[in-house]
Amino acid sequence: MHCPPFNTPTCTQLDGTGFHPFFTGLSFINMPPSETDRGLVGLEDGLWGFDPTESPTNAPGESQGCDFNRELFLHSFILPSLCIVLLLSFLERRRRVYSFEERFPYLRGRFGIVVPLDFTGTLRNRWSYAFAIGAAAPHMCALFSGDIIPFTLPKWIITLVYLVAAFEVGVAFLPFFACLSTMHREVGGALGLIYTLTWLILAVWKIRCLPLCDDTLETKFCYEWLLQWPHLLCLLFLLGRFGFMLVKGVRNRLRKNDQQVEDNEVVESHQYRYVQALLRRPPDRPLEKTWFRRKVYDWDPYFKFPNRMIATAVVSLIGLYGVIFAEQVLTALVINKAYDFLRLYNIKTDDLDYFKHTWHTTAALATLASVFNVGHVLMCYRKHMKRLWAGRKNFLPEKYHVPDPAVSVAAFLKYPGWQIAYTLWGYMIVHFGFHVFGTMFVYLVVVPIRSNGFFTWLLDVVIFLGNFFIVVVLLMLQILLVRIFFLQDKLSPEDKQKPLALNNRKAFHNFNYFFFFYNVILGLGSCILRLCASAFVGLLLVSRINRTIMPKGFELLDKGYRTWIGMIMADHYHSNPVMVCFCHLLLSRTLERQKATSAYSRLNNTSERPVEVRVRSRWLLSYTLLRNPSLILLRKHRKHNSSFNQGQVAVAWVLLQTQQRDTGAVTDSADRPLSA
Repeated sequence: MHCPPFNTPTCTQLDGTGFHPFFTGLSFINMPPSETDRGLVGLEDGLWGFDPTESPTNAPGESQGCDFNRELFLHSFILPSLCIVLLLSFLERRRRVYSFEERFPYLRGRFGIVVPLDFTGTLRNRWSYAFAIGAAAPHMCALFSGDIIPFTLPKWIITLVYLVAAFEVGVAFLPFFACLSTMHREVGGALGLIYTLTWLILAVWKIRCLPLCDDTLETKFCYEWLLQWPHLLCLLFLLGRFGFMLVKGVRNRLRKNDQQVEDNEVVESHQYRYVQALLRRPPDRPLEKTWFRRKVYDWDPYFKFPNRMIATAVVSLIGLYGVIFAEQVLTALVINKAYDFLRLYNIKTDDLDYFKHTWHTTAALATLASVFNVGHVLMCYRKHMKRLWAGRKNFLPEKYHVPDPAVSVAAFLKYPGWQIAYTLWGYMIVHFGFHVFGTMFVYLVVVPIRSNGFFTWLLDVVIFLGNFFIVVVLLMLQILLVRIFFLQDKLSPEDKQKPLALNNRKAFHNFNYFFFFYNVILGLGSCILRLCASAFVGLLLVSRINRTIMPKGFELLDKGYRTWIGMIMADHYHSNPVMVCFCHLLLSRTLERQKATSAYSRLNNTSERPVEVRVRSRWLLSYTLLRNPSLILLRKHRKHNSSFNQGQVAVAWVLLQTQQRDTGAVTDSADRPLSA
C-alpha cells in the first residue's frame, strides 16, 4: 500500500507496508513488530480498503490466490460503466431532432441525456438510491485516504488529482443510478443485475482474502470484515431491486402492455390527497392516536420524504457505523498496550480502568444521541415543510423570508454532504465532550465513594453545596416576596395570575436597594452557569444542522443553519403540493385543448416514418399555397439560391393575377342582370 500523495516523509515502512500519517503518532506504544503490522495495517485497511497482496497477515501461499488491487479493480470498471451508460443513452429519446439525423432514420432522436439521480422532486426509488450511495460509500472513504489516485502529480495541484479521482468513482458507480432512473425497466433491470452481481462477487472475494481471527480483539484486530457488511447489504438490496425490475418489465412486455406502468404511477398521489384534505371540512372530533403515534413517531399519510433526505440518512448511519467501529477498535488496541506497559512496571491500573469504562459508556451515549439526531432531523424537515406549505414562516429569521435564489439552490446542492459531515463530526465531538464530563463524574463521585464510603461523600457534598442551596433559596425567595407583597390583587377571581402592576412602592424601593448589591454576587455565578449551559447545549446541537447554535441576530455566522434554510426553501418552491397539483391540472387541460382544436395534430404523430410525415406536410403546404397565393410572397426565402426565389415570386404573381381576374369576372357577371 503506497503512501497518499499528501503524506510527508514521515510515512514509514514496516515490512514493506506504508501507513497513513494518522497512525504514525502511535509509535510510542512498545509493540512487537508483528503485532504492530497486524494491528495498524488491519485498522488502515478496515477504514480505507484492504489489499491482501501487501498485507503481512497473509501467508505466502495465500497472497498468490488473493490478488486483489483496489485501484486496478476500480479502473477496470470504467469501460463497462461507459458502455452501459452509452446503451441507456441510445434508448433515450430526445425532444429536439436535428436536420442531419434525417439521413439515419434509426438514429433519429437517439442518444438522449441520461439522468442518474434527481434530488429535486422525484419520489421514485427512494430507498434504492440510498442503498446505491451506500454501496459507493467505501470508495468515497478511500478518496480521503488517497488510496484511489489515478496518476501522480506535484503536490501543489493535488486538489485536481482528487477531483479526477472523485470523477472516476462517480463514473464507476454511475450504472447503479442510471439503471434505476431509466424508463426502460427491463433493460435497466438486466444491466443493473449483471453489474451489481459483478460487484457482489468481487466484494465476497475480497472478504475471503481477509485474515482469520486468533485470540482477542485488542491484540490481533482481525475483524475487518465487520466494516464490509454494510457494503454487502447495499449490494444485496440492489441485486434484489434490479431483479424485481427485470421480472416486472418482462411481465409487462409479455402482456403486450405498450404503456408500461411505472413504479411511480401515482407516487405523488399523497400530494393530491393533501390538497383534497385541504378542501374538505375538518372532522368534528380528531381521530384518536395510538400510544406509539403519540409518544414515539406520528406518520403522516400526506407526506413522503424525498430521496435526498432518505439517502442522506442512510449514508449518515453507514458512516457512523464505520467511524464508531474504527474508533472502538483503535482505542481497544491502545488500551491493551497501555495495560501491558503498566503491568511491566508494576503500576496500578485503576485509573486506566476508569478511563476504559468511561470511554465505552460515553461512546454508547454518543451513539444513541447521533442516531436520534439523524431521525430527529427527518422529523424537523417534515415539520418545517408543512409549515411552509401552510404559509407560516415565523420560525425562520425575518431576513430569510424572501430567499436568495442562487444561495438557496447552492444550499440545495451542499446539504447532503454537509449533513453527513456534521453527523460524523458531531459524534466525535459529542463523544469527547461526554468523556470529559464522565471523567469529572468518576473522580468527583465514584472514586470518593469507593475510597471513603457513601455517607462521607454525601456529607462533603452537602457542605460544599450548602452555599449553592442558599443561593437558590434566596432567588426563589425574591420571586415569592414580589408575588405576595409587591403585586396588586387580581382583577377577577378567575384570573390565574396577578396583574403586572406594582403595590407598596416605598417598600419595593427599599427591597430593591438592599438586594441590588447581593444580586451582583449572584450574577457572577449565574454567568458561569449560563456559559456551561450554552456549551452543553451547543455540544448536543453541533450535528443538528436544522437548528442554529448562534444567538438571535447572529444566524449568518452559522453556515450549516443557512444551508438548511436554503435547502427547505428550494424544496418548498419546487415541491409544494398545491403548486404541483395546479401545474399538473393546467398542463393536462392545455394539452387536451390543443389536441381538440389542432387540425394538423396528426403531423405530430411520431409513430409514423419520417418520409411519410415529410410527404404529407409538403402536400398540405402545396394545397394551402394554391388556395392562398398571397402567402407565397410572405414565405421565408433562401438566400443562396436567388434564381429559385425569383421563380417562386413569379409563380406567386401569376397565381395572384389569375385569382384577381377570376374574381373580377365573377363580379361583372353578377352585376350585369342588375344593370339591365
